[in-house]
Amino acid sequence: MKIIVITAIVWLCYTVNATSQTVTSLKGKVVNATSEKNLKGVIIKIKGTSLFVETNINGEFNIEKVPIGSQIVQITFEGFSSQNIPITNIENEVYYLGTIFLYPSITELQETSIISLSDDDLLDDGDRSSDYIAGLFQSSKDAYLKATAFNFGQAWFKVRGYDSSYGTISINGIEMNKLYDGRPQWSDWGGLNDAFRNQDFTNGLAPSEITFGGILGSINFNTRASDYQKVSKISLSATNKSYTGRVMATYATGMNNNNWAFVVSGSRRIADEGYLEGASYNAWAAFLATEKKLNNNHSLNLTAFVAPNRRGKSSPNTQEVYNLKGYKYNSYWGLQEGDKRNSRMKEILEPIVMLSHFYVKDNTSLKTTVAYQFGHIGNSRLGYFNAPNPDPTYWKYLPSSYLRFEDNLDYANAYLAEQEFLENGQLDWNELYEANANNGNSLYYLYEDRVDDSQINFNSTFNSTLAKELNLNAGVSFQNLTSENYGNMLDLLGGNGFVDLDQYAEGNAQQNDLNNPNRIVSVDDKFQYNYTINASFASAFAQLQFTKRKLDYFVGMNFKTTNYQRDGLYQNGTYLDNSFGKSEKLSFSDFSAKGGLTYKFTGRHLVTINGAFISNAPTIRTAFSNSRVNNNITPDLTSEKIMTGDISYIFRSSKIQSRITAYYTKFSDAIETSFFFAEGLLGDQADFVNEIITGVDKRNIGAELSFEYQVTSTIKLLGAGGFGQFTYDNNPQLYLQSESFTDEDSNFGIAYLKDYRISGTPQRAYSLGFEYRDPNFWWFQASANFLSNNYLDISPLLRTDNFYTDTDGVPFVDDETGVEVTQEQVNSLLTQEKFDDAFLVNLVGGKSWLINHNYVGFFLGINNVLGELFKTGGFEQSRNANYPELKQDKQLNKPIFGPKYWYGNNTSFYLNLYVRF
Repeated sequence: MKIIVITAIVWLCYTVNATSQTVTSLKGKVVNATSEKNLKGVIIKIKGTSLFVETNINGEFNIEKVPIGSQIVQITFEGFSSQNIPITNIENEVYYLGTIFLYPSITELQETSIISLSDDDLLDDGDRSSDYIAGLFQSSKDAYLKATAFNFGQAWFKVRGYDSSYGTISINGIEMNKLYDGRPQWSDWGGLNDAFRNQDFTNGLAPSEITFGGILGSINFNTRASDYQKVSKISLSATNKSYTGRVMATYATGMNNNNWAFVVSGSRRIADEGYLEGASYNAWAAFLATEKKLNNNHSLNLTAFVAPNRRGKSSPNTQEVYNLKGYKYNSYWGLQEGDKRNSRMKEILEPIVMLSHFYVKDNTSLKTTVAYQFGHIGNSRLGYFNAPNPDPTYWKYLPSSYLRFEDNLDYANAYLAEQEFLENGQLDWNELYEANANNGNSLYYLYEDRVDDSQINFNSTFNSTLAKELNLNAGVSFQNLTSENYGNMLDLLGGNGFVDLDQYAEGNAQQNDLNNPNRIVSVDDKFQYNYTINASFASAFAQLQFTKRKLDYFVGMNFKTTNYQRDGLYQNGTYLDNSFGKSEKLSFSDFSAKGGLTYKFTGRHLVTINGAFISNAPTIRTAFSNSRVNNNITPDLTSEKIMTGDISYIFRSSKIQSRITAYYTKFSDAIETSFFFAEGLLGDQADFVNEIITGVDKRNIGAELSFEYQVTSTIKLLGAGGFGQFTYDNNPQLYLQSESFTDEDSNFGIAYLKDYRISGTPQRAYSLGFEYRDPNFWWFQASANFLSNNYLDISPLLRTDNFYTDTDGVPFVDDETGVEVTQEQVNSLLTQEKFDDAFLVNLVGGKSWLINHNYVGFFLGINNVLGELFKTGGFEQSRNANYPELKQDKQLNKPIFGPKYWYGNNTSFYLNLYVRF
């Protein structure tokens, strides 16, 4: 395969009509878009070369000796939005760009919107996933993609229904998507928005010079110190979202006379309690980049950053709980000595150090980075053994539990339970300490699921203009990960110790580690589970981009290999023979290809067509069926395949910028896993189970609309719309694994999912707004946004034959009709819930002043002005895993095991004050 790729590239290079590197000149003029005044001192630079000039007093510029072929003209000016303009030079020609309009910058608006979105996103337990998709699109100039980031993001909108694992996030070429689940850990650089301002963004399948990319697109953060504008900046923020206050400072020197450049940045974000009850927030961040220019061709850049953060999570709740306690209620906290203590805290500390080498000569560049990342992620929670459940929302503590039997409605105890929940309804830390003190050893304890990662990364990308119409992009990357995973005891809550046993098992199966039976656990000890994952990843991509007068097109290929192996450090009592020691080594080889073209009817009318075949190896999460306790490999394990394509019509003029796109994506052989507690799987037996569905097919189709109309020099109309339909496209296989039936066949048969809607995002979203930019540097933007077709996450287990058949394989008899349950009755009971539509109004505006060459300004953003109450997500509980139990529960006025939901924020604000000097 490698020989074929290399041969193809060489053949293309020699068959192109290569021309001599004759040069040309570039001319133009830059003016203020709002005042139409000439701008002096604007930097005009040819990307990838040392050529640059500044505009004169008339706003004019002239760059001589510009290399022929495809180039990118970079236009930057302090206080204004930068522009990148692609050109194709013809030899011995003067290329005139005409008048270029620069708009006063509103990057502070973009920065704040992304901060608000990503920080709120960190409050979940890991299964809820907007996954920072908004962050991927914040650097886009497209009205639709900006709307997805700034307006739709508060409702957890996913572009084209894609998970964030389908977008490639990199820093200096180093991919930041985690091997564990394919998603980026954005909080590793949270609070460093100034430091990560320089970005290269590609949308969807568009070509990138840095990476092959994913179907969602790619973004590369560039931290080369000399690319930062010389600046000193301090900002202060106040908000009522996930944190309440932030201070951030940044200093950049630019390249000095000694050929050194430095950038330092830091921030502090904090909240004793954010928007949701008991959700504290404590985050620091620090960044350093330094570059040494060795000569005109070579530079070295060192980057180091760390963003330690610790924050409280919030609980999803049933509607009964929300009705009793309100929509900010969080069951994870309780008072301890007068202070709110959250039992579920997420702590992240993963420093990253990078060393980059830059080589540029003529039309060729080579960028190489080596990185080392280490640190830990911890997610805490309460544990208990042979003791009552401490969760205040446990079903037996709620009023509905006393009203579940029609022939025995216990209104008295239901009233008492309601009053107790209304008056208290939080964790009782004192009760937990008292129970442990009376028992000696801990019945209750606080522990964390801990991951200690150590990862080495390498990336090198090569870019060259082979001829005036042909660019070559190529790159190689490598990752090696050692991931230690274990339960870590944080607090014995007044007890003397804890015996390391599994409460869901019996006999020797209770032993979490038979090599150390009945071990007494102390604070900071490892227990419950302990294993290491060794993983490696290598990839290579090559891409050719052709630029002609009427037609641009590209083709790219990517090859990658992925390897995983589990090394169990405990011998689990339930899995004697396959928990201790090394697992089978898993290896995957994946080939992907994509291509696209842009046909330019005129400079105003363009059509683009893109298509791709993508093969993705399973993640660590999906490769091992239950890595905490055994070496089992997921059944039917294979790589996921994706076929996708889109077609767009683009219209652009001095007044209108618009795009309409239609897309189709088919996912095949995907794997989904989850853990939950279920009843009725084997008669009356209750089980804590691991659910695996394999061979999952999905289909995402839809259309996108982006529209901007510059009504006057100060007023712009904005429109955006996304119309999608995201569904399961087949009936996959379902497997269950549980300590209660390890000897049983784990194949639970077919899960009838076809045509059910994919959850986790509104499938339709529309936005209409306007923007006013005054020549005196104040601006205002308002938008009305309508989101619909958001669905509840369904339980696959409830959609198997096991759901409506008894243990003897015969269908249940319906109590009302006295006959066997029919398929129509099952379908009616399992109708997927569709959430109510949401109408959200957002306002944002700001003002800046230029005082003695220093910028002072503020902006204020208000989301959901009308205080709309809306669901952002939710899931069916699988606890009632058979037809009679679920029907009985759904017929109650207050279902005991009804769906659990998340709700969006009420009216929220973000105020920022900043000084640049």
